[in-house]
Amino acid sequence: MKKRPTIPDLANAAGVSLSTVNRVINDARSVRQQTRERVLQAAADIGFYGLGSIEHSVRSGQARHRLGILLQQGNRHFYRDLGEALRRAAADNPDSTVNLSLEYLDDLSPENVAARLLALGERCEVVALVAAEHPIVSHAIETLLAGGVPVIGLIAPLSARGNVSYVGLDNWKVGRTAAWAFDHMSRKPGKIGILVGNHRYRNQELNESGFRSYFREHNSEFILLEPLATYESAAVARELTEKLLATHPDMCGLFISGGGITGALAALRDAKLPEHFVSVGYELFDVTRAGLIDRTLTMVISHPMKTFARETISTMIRVKEAGTEVGAQSVALDFEIYTSENV
Repeated sequence: MKKRPTIPDLANAAGVSLSTVNRVINDARSVRQQTRERVLQAAADIGFYGLGSIEHSVRSGQARHRLGILLQQGNRHFYRDLGEALRRAAADNPDSTVNLSLEYLDDLSPENVAARLLALGERCEVVALVAAEHPIVSHAIETLLAGGVPVIGLIAPLSARGNVSYVGLDNWKVGRTAAWAFDHMSRKPGKIGILVGNHRYRNQELNESGFRSYFREHNSEFILLEPLATYESAAVARELTEKLLATHPDMCGLFISGGGITGALAALRDAKLPEHFVSVGYELFDVTRAGLIDRTLTMVISHPMKTFARETISTMIRVKEAGTEVGAQSVALDFEIYTSENV
């Protein structure tokens, strides 16, 4: 009969000392997480009889974090995909146990955002959210910070009297990259329409600022029309796109910097667009992927979803451990670029 693996066998398989194995079994907190995981994996590999005890000890020795995240409407493809990625990142976090409370907001009024933010902050150690700038939201953030609950802005930077961290893209670079696309893909300079979701989203304001700065520097022959707000509505985006095309039949392109892109794409498909019309949108999901494939969209600039989710969870843990008195942390992600050739 095959001999059962012993503690020395486990120590040899894990490449650690006998005392380390005993500490993992009896006092896992005294051993580095990486070493704990190595011993646990070795126990599973050799069929160690005390696997269950080791697993319990390792898991109980992990740090625990209560994290809260507020995303926008769950019926929007991007936020639904982001929510799923965040849940996976929390579950797969290797160094600690993450209890994630993730909520979607259908009502985006400042009053509702602030109320839900404060409620989430009562049961979580750190919160992150996507929101537009507004004094009511800023006051809610300040209240949480004063109570020792760190706050992180996702996608759109947020401001308050205190240290508010940020995870998202370098939005000024996003705007300049979109402008580069129009400059190099348009057959000749012309009018470019601009759609934003809401002027209170700082990421979209920074997108537009970078967009305009590029043309001031490199090609002033393009005419940039005044940005129109879709208020994150596909129906409004479609109506505004139709109006732009009717009012400016010589328009050479459309920059869709905010929400409502599904409506804008529907309007572009129905229109008789000039040859070599250029359209640049934001975020890759099933609708924008289809737009790239049928060439209604020329280019998409997108968050790297898995990296974004992983960095969000990691940053939330870091700011929790650092506390609200430490300076804000800013994580600028490398954005992804898609065309019809790489979707």
